Amino acid sequence: MTVFRTSLRNVLAHKGRMALSAVAVLLSVAFVSGTLVFTDTMNTTFDKLFAVTASDVTVSPAGSDPTDEHPATGRPDSFPDSVVAEVRKAQGVADAQGSVTSMGVTVVDKGDKNVGPTTGAPTIAVNWSPYELRSVELAEGREPRGPADVVVDRGTADKHSLKVGDPLRTISAAGDFTAKISGIVEFKVTNPGATVVYFDTATAQRELLGKEGLFTQVMVEAGPGVADETLRADVAAALGNGYKIQTADEVADAGRKDVGEFLDIMKYAMLGFAGIAFLVGIFLIVNTFSMLVAQRTREIGLLRAVGSSREQINRSVLVEAVLLGLVGSVAGVVAGVGLAIGLMELMSAMGMELSTRDLTVAWTTPAVGLALGVLVTVLAAYVPARRAGKVSPMAALRDAGTPADGRAGRVRGGLGLLLTLAGGGALWAATQTEKAGTGSLWLGAGVVLSLLGFVVIGPVLAGGVVRALGLVVLRVFGPVGRMAERNALRNPRRTGATGAALMIGLALVACLSVVGSSMVASATDELDRSVGADYIVRNRMGAPIVPQAQAAVEKVPGLDHVTEYRPVDVRITDPRGTASEERLAATEPTYPGDLRREVTAGDLAAAYAPGAMSVGSDYATEHGVKVGDTLTVAFTHGSTAKLKVAAITKDVGNVDDGAMYTNVATARAHLPAERLPASVLLLASAKDGQEDAAYEALKTALAPYPQYTVSDQADYKEDLKNQVGQLLNIVYGLLALAIIVAVLGVVNTLALSVVERTREIGLMRAIGLSRRQLRRMIRLESVVIALFGALLGLGLGMAWGTAAQKLLALEGLGVLEIPWPTILTVFAGSAFVGLFAALVPAFRAGRMNVLNAIATE
Repeated sequence: MTVFRTSLRNVLAHKGRMALSAVAVLLSVAFVSGTLVFTDTMNTTFDKLFAVTASDVTVSPAGSDPTDEHPATGRPDSFPDSVVAEVRKAQGVADAQGSVTSMGVTVVDKGDKNVGPTTGAPTIAVNWSPYELRSVELAEGREPRGPADVVVDRGTADKHSLKVGDPLRTISAAGDFTAKISGIVEFKVTNPGATVVYFDTATAQRELLGKEGLFTQVMVEAGPGVADETLRADVAAALGNGYKIQTADEVADAGRKDVGEFLDIMKYAMLGFAGIAFLVGIFLIVNTFSMLVAQRTREIGLLRAVGSSREQINRSVLVEAVLLGLVGSVAGVVAGVGLAIGLMELMSAMGMELSTRDLTVAWTTPAVGLALGVLVTVLAAYVPARRAGKVSPMAALRDAGTPADGRAGRVRGGLGLLLTLAGGGALWAATQTEKAGTGSLWLGAGVVLSLLGFVVIGPVLAGGVVRALGLVVLRVFGPVGRMAERNALRNPRRTGATGAALMIGLALVACLSVVGSSMVASATDELDRSVGADYIVRNRMGAPIVPQAQAAVEKVPGLDHVTEYRPVDVRITDPRGTASEERLAATEPTYPGDLRREVTAGDLAAAYAPGAMSVGSDYATEHGVKVGDTLTVAFTHGSTAKLKVAAITKDVGNVDDGAMYTNVATARAHLPAERLPASVLLLASAKDGQEDAAYEALKTALAPYPQYTVSDQADYKEDLKNQVGQLLNIVYGLLALAIIVAVLGVVNTLALSVVERTREIGLMRAIGLSRRQLRRMIRLESVVIALFGALLGLGLGMAWGTAAQKLLALEGLGVLEIPWPTILTVFAGSAFVGLFAALVPAFRAGRMNVLNAIATE
């Protein structure tokens, strides 16, 4: 109990000095807690949606996926309405309603603007039935009663300023049709962002499926006392084979699995960045306790002199760490809930609706937050606590600080050098491997070992690097600059730890910048070498191109040709009898000119002859296939063909790696017309001298179809660059937390350093150092520490990025590009970070009373 009271008194006495460490814990715990609350809330939102929209039993065509946003043919699978009648006759059925649901639609307003979501959520078109009233209610107008009526959800109406009477045009694979809004519905639970439109049943069947009398699903309600599993068995008995029959729980589980995959990726990615922030925070906490122990050396010595044991001193410091961790973690958990609400608001602003009514704070969230915060704080304080326990009474009474251990410094330098060399060797091994899997292991080992090496050897490097930076940055400021340099060199361990915190975040920034720039440069180089077409027409989300849009492209004047690209699912049996599920690219004979593929054997043009195809080099190697071999190709939903291999294309380092090609005519010959997949890509080339006119004409022709983009080669490269840039910006935003914690570490180090040097500062002021010079000295010290961390981090990150690029080269991304503007901007920005971090410590130092400072012991 005495140890606890002593620790509590010390925490309260030095609460100002520990505040920034508590903030670091708070931020890290808040990020973890906020991530858990946010993902739990999203799970709750979707669980409620699945619960209210799933019937007791759902019947779908065998092999269909009602959640497929991009069906290959553009239309969902369906069955005749006689199936509904058969289901109604099954034992245990209270009611059965036919449903038409299609996600392969686009809805536009009168200005041809897409009113669908831009966040990746689907646009869903369904038929209006009593079943829909389980999840929605009419807020305005009336239900759809004919082909001229459409009902839209409230979220979409508000977002696009739609009202009853406004026209909407729906684009589907069956054609375009226009209807006026007859009503607006509101969801009874949170709609996460999908656009939903409702039509009467006949219109939905005719315009979404191609003809009346078809349904995509049957929604079945159980009679009193009939369990879902029993009902499923009874319906299966009535229908026989050829149908997918699922209970409500199975439908919800399938939906939860699809959503869960996305949420898990997002959750673990965010937790990974929170872990980086924790790692950076460890350096801050280590520095805090190290400096506090050094400043309290005399106090600790007195405690030892009056009978306190080493274990008691050790426990006292660790209890302080526990208290600090508890305070920071509790505040962090509360802040995490606020962060989650902020993320929900941000997602809502971007189009993904989340409601605070579904806010979910599981008991595991505060438990994980508290455990992580306290554990990390205690681990970070362990070394300073042991150092405090080693202080002898006499040494403490003679000296105001802990003497440096020269032997420990040499051991640290040797260990750091060993780890750095081991990390460098692993990175070099990663660049020499010929297999991506093995290279990834070497890369991971190299990153970890080199990072640990730089952290350990940082204090040893501080002397040389800070002196070099001082020559360039500090000497121009005269005596003040030299004093700032000596202050940074006074305690290399402290400078190394403070710089290491900033180093980690900037190393990741540099690494990702190199990888991102190299990916863009490699892809651009590959496009220049491979793409011969002038224009590319596609949907950014990968949806098929509806026939009417393709027809509009083919009618554009000034085009020499248009090449379609249709992915066809097949089952291929090789000459050895081994069968595998594959995807065949059904294109036209103009395709080899539009996309130049490197051929290892045969002639790709010959693959477009009747009864011919090509395979990729990986497939050929794995299955022992060579030019002239005959493959048995079973077209899904079609017939089986014998196709001769006319060419083998190189898979590594090419656009469309792994693709197998055949003529569209071959696919048409072996598939029913309604089963022929729609084009997912159109490649077009203009007639000589008409490139600009054809480009504008293409854009005009596709203006009524805003879901598709027209890109020339320059547009496509810029789009690729923007996509990579957006991804990197998201990552940089997440890394910002670690950098903020690192900046707090610089602030904390300077603030405690000012307290530690109070008497020294007073003496310097007494002999003529002005307040302005004092503040400048502290700011320059902060700048050189920040630049030290930036120099190590950027150098380390570029090494990581270079090694990672060599691995990507195995996948065809063979161009290494160092983004020097980004690297230099980050390095220069680090100086401003240092200036910002020194503002408060420099201001407080300048306000010190000279006499009181000199009198400080």
